[in-house]
Amino acid sequence: MSPVTSQFTLAAAADASEHRPLIITLFSVFVVATLVITVWAGRQTKSASDFYAGGRQFTAFQNGLAVSGDYMSAASFLGIAGAIALFGYDGFLYSIGFLVAWLVALLLVAEPLRNSGRYTMGDVLAYRMRQRPVRTAAGTSTIVVSIFYLLAQMAGAGVLVSLLLGITTDAGKVGIVALVGVLMIVYVTIGGMKGTTWVQMVKAVLLIAGAILLTFLVLLKFNFNISDLLGTAAENSGKGSPFLEPGLKYGATATSKIDFLSLGIALVLGTAGLPHILIRFYTVPTAKAARKSVNWAIGIIGVFYLMTLALGFGAAALIKPDEIIASNKAGNTAAPLLALHLGGVDSSWGAILLASISAVAFATILAVVAGLTLASSSSFAHDIYANVIKKGQATEKQEMRAARWATVFIGIVSIALGALSRDLNVAGLVALAFAVAASANLPTILYSLFWKRFNTNGALWSIYGGLFTAVFLVLFSPVVSGKETSMFKGADFDWFPLENPGLISIPVGFLLGIIGTYLAKDKADAGKYAELEVRSLTGTGAH
Repeated sequence: MSPVTSQFTLAAAADASEHRPLIITLFSVFVVATLVITVWAGRQTKSASDFYAGGRQFTAFQNGLAVSGDYMSAASFLGIAGAIALFGYDGFLYSIGFLVAWLVALLLVAEPLRNSGRYTMGDVLAYRMRQRPVRTAAGTSTIVVSIFYLLAQMAGAGVLVSLLLGITTDAGKVGIVALVGVLMIVYVTIGGMKGTTWVQMVKAVLLIAGAILLTFLVLLKFNFNISDLLGTAAENSGKGSPFLEPGLKYGATATSKIDFLSLGIALVLGTAGLPHILIRFYTVPTAKAARKSVNWAIGIIGVFYLMTLALGFGAAALIKPDEIIASNKAGNTAAPLLALHLGGVDSSWGAILLASISAVAFATILAVVAGLTLASSSSFAHDIYANVIKKGQATEKQEMRAARWATVFIGIVSIALGALSRDLNVAGLVALAFAVAASANLPTILYSLFWKRFNTNGALWSIYGGLFTAVFLVLFSPVVSGKETSMFKGADFDWFPLENPGLISIPVGFLLGIIGTYLAKDKADAGKYAELEVRSLTGTGAH
């Protein structure tokens, strides 16, 4: 099937003149609804606590729903479905890693972090260390991790809307990425944490509903016979039984096996270091509510990731792999194309289903990019601007103004990098963010909470060392150059063979934290650690 023919088939409903107004209308409804929510919440944002933590007024269930909406990103809905559709069993490994990671967040991070910090990760580190250097390091790491994660969302948005509106030119796709960037700036600057949280809750409900609908239709197509579904998927993939067995993507060579190990480590450890997830623990009134919200999130996210099996294998069974690849080389359009095929490629139902699922996915992207942008702009304003530049003398009004300007800057950077990343698999891009978070943030958080001797020097070595190692290895990996699906297709400087640096960078982050601590001349403040320990475990003295 030629790319031209395939593209026509993929967007047949979208290209038909009688369907385009319907599609644009359905799509616009979702965008307008989220903007209305944002404006409504923005009117209730009066203080820094409202902007950063939503006034700490959300219940455990509400926060669990919002956490789910924040976590179930374009990687979950688009990237994993595409990975399963193209690589079968190996694609589902992303779902397993993303879900298991929540156990680390629940058992080690959620409650102590809620008790120890105020708005950001920097608050936890600065409690018993020198303020200015650790806040600068924490802010830098937060912004870098958030931008890596934003790349995936931008890439997903470009693919989605291009399919929805029949846009095939590179300029058009870049324009879509820019539109997402503008919308996310509006969400954060107007709504703050309150607006972002409500958008995430609504989006989580819509995404679960969309996934349930597609799962039901896929199973109905195969008379609820899962064996028949898997068999058809294997046959239609052109790979046969290996499609349902480990090793299709990660088992061909020793390098790919090691790459899978690296990916798994990054996924499992990364969640507990993701800034936009960490700040969600501050939006509830108590540590008990923070723990309960994680329990809710695990249940909701677990159900969703089970449904990615039906989405991915359903796409593999009903759509030729060449057709998926022709639309997007990384497979990111598998879920929307599945909706189109289930409804009928040339029918109004197909157009409606495609538009609805794509709009839900777009709402997913908007909610996640808002959370990411809020995390990074909050860290800049609260950690770097208020406590480093202004040395704690900034007013709440100045701090919030700095956060809004940071939002604009981060949005511009994300638009530029997202335009370059539009052909990469969004699940793979998110995995990179997990690796960077697990390398730079997680070691420092755990050492700060649980290691009495840990000091400022150790924190700086851990954050900067893990961050630099992860980013450096990514820059010289196949993700950036050397492959047809790389960010820079014409370049070739990928001397680091792994697509995910976690296997190297995460141990480096932990090790440098230890080395930096023991090499420091100043000793840790034992009294401060004792206070932090009591506070983190009991909540005594917490905000």
